[in-house]
Amino acid sequence: MANLGFVGLGTMGGQMVNRLLSKGHTVTGYNRTRSKAQWLIDKGMRWADSPKAAAATADVVFAMVTNTAALAAITDGPEGLLAGLGKGKIFADMSTVSPKASVALAARVRETGADMIDCPVSGSVTTLVEGKLSVMAGGRRQTFDRVLPVLLDIGPKVTYVGDNGLALVMKIAVNLSLATQMLAFCEGVLLAEKNGIARATAVDVLTHSAVASPMVQYRGPFVLQQPPEAWFDVNMMQKDLLLALELGRQSDVPLPTTAVSNEFLTAARGMGWAKQDFAVMFDVLARMSGVSK
Repeated sequence: MANLGFVGLGTMGGQMVNRLLSKGHTVTGYNRTRSKAQWLIDKGMRWADSPKAAAATADVVFAMVTNTAALAAITDGPEGLLAGLGKGKIFADMSTVSPKASVALAARVRETGADMIDCPVSGSVTTLVEGKLSVMAGGRRQTFDRVLPVLLDIGPKVTYVGDNGLALVMKIAVNLSLATQMLAFCEGVLLAEKNGIARATAVDVLTHSAVASPMVQYRGPFVLQQPPEAWFDVNMMQKDLLLALELGRQSDVPLPTTAVSNEFLTAARGMGWAKQDFAVMFDVLARMSGVSK
């Protein structure tokens, strides 16, 4: 059993800590809003008053935050996570952020005597709870090998992809596919609906057809009814698509379907749906098609 720290106890981070506690690990956690972590404290998670404190008490400290700016907010400063690191410790960042920024952060982590891997995940809250989450990891191989047993307690599929930053490149490649698949799914549903097929019937057929990826199966029904709380909202998905478009520009890789999907997310924000699950692209396309929700 490992002595772990965890910074960022939102929907995904909180459920990861819940799994780690259920596996018998000791977890000391920090979240900007303590009340959102109370359910984990009630389950035995130890509370830290700062990212520094979470890192100082742990052999391996994880983070799961929303973007590059949020990562800087929890790592920098006198109470930041870096201030709690030291020789032999490992920082495992599960956030989806700029690969370039992550590589730069890894260099700063090593200046403390610790080491860092980037280990973003692929999957939803549902796949996490069901124990089906996929994890990608980048960094020094020996550091990855040390963290692997803990990562396997979070998700059963863990893939080492190479040096620092490369797991983030892989995660960005995955997430651009989520958006483009969802938009194509919406097109299919609306084409069927406008030609006389009930929306629910079209969703049922498509989610049981050859195009039914795991994402389509669990998110496709959202075109019928949005979940009470977004699993992955428009702002979060657009952040990842913008990372993809920037990486594509730097790598001379054209990403035409990513660019189109990004415009639909911009339209969704313009329509006031920024906090809806990104499946709300359906509503944007429906409005353009003259179909009411």
